[in-house]
Amino acid sequence: MWQSKENGDIRIRLSIDAITFPHKILASSPSSRVKFTIMAGVESTTVCQPLSLTNVRHLMDSVDAFLLDCDGVIWKGDTLIDGVPRTLEMLRSKGKKLVFVTNNSTKSRKQYAHKFQSLGIPVTEEEIFSSSFAAAMYLKVNKFPPEKKVYVIGGEGILEELKLAGFTGLGGPEDATKTVQLKANTLFEHDKSVGAVVVGLDPYLNYYKLQYATLCIRENPGCIFIATNRDATGNMTDLQEWPGAGCMVAAVCGATQKEPTVVGKPSTFLMDFLQKKYDIPTCRMCMVGDRLDTDILFGQNAGCKTLLVLSGVTSKSTLQDPANDTQPDFFTNQISDIFDLLKLKS
Repeated sequence: MWQSKENGDIRIRLSIDAITFPHKILASSPSSRVKFTIMAGVESTTVCQPLSLTNVRHLMDSVDAFLLDCDGVIWKGDTLIDGVPRTLEMLRSKGKKLVFVTNNSTKSRKQYAHKFQSLGIPVTEEEIFSSSFAAAMYLKVNKFPPEKKVYVIGGEGILEELKLAGFTGLGGPEDATKTVQLKANTLFEHDKSVGAVVVGLDPYLNYYKLQYATLCIRENPGCIFIATNRDATGNMTDLQEWPGAGCMVAAVCGATQKEPTVVGKPSTFLMDFLQKKYDIPTCRMCMVGDRLDTDILFGQNAGCKTLLVLSGVTSKSTLQDPANDTQPDFFTNQISDIFDLLKLKS
């Protein structure tokens, strides 16, 4: 067991490997300042606090880098969330590194840099880590044979990152209008040289793509199945949520009866690249996101501080639901609250 005290909060972690508990046992102090979980194995715990005048300065002083999700944090669709530009500018002025970590695979890093610039936010390609980039880097790190091809269910972003990494991609947008013939004595042909299938967000998913990916995974020896992420929904427009990449991944899982390697959040695969580039300990990073099951879990898995914003997918009622066992360090309505609170404090 270890216990630490930080800014008045007590954190407790217990490891009990020899005993099996039939249920989780949750305990918290009357003031909700202490919360811990006991269960077989190891489970970390977090005290969730609303971001306030009291703790915002401590958060700023305790981190050197902010890892920021995009959809639901920076923008919704093509609409900026209120107060984002001034908040990012303020964080940079205080010497904080900004890194944008998005599960949305529809764009490449270059395409995301163009989107930021079109919205009036100066962000470089090197500051962006997308799940499309993660898919290409996974293949490169694992020495995927360059003579093999990659079939893509997803957008141009995945194909562009694959090309930059030296791989040949098939499918993607060009298969959007293709159809199948469900007739007797009709054989659906697929490329036997495909050695990997990457599945990401695809607004134009169709039966042709599903069959192609299924045959590659089932019939091509050693074919790798990669998912950019498994987000169930996402803020594709400013007015409502839409089905996310997790829906496309689930369809391929159902057809192949296989589970993919997930390279986007909450997998910490991208964290290796972040640390090599910035050489900042994860305990000096804060992950800011709108999803508990990807953004916050990613930060916790990597050992970062975590800030949940309620401007995207997760509502306050979901956060406070007793069934929710993913608790961020802090939560607030939107990222610009950091700017507003610091302005009030100064």
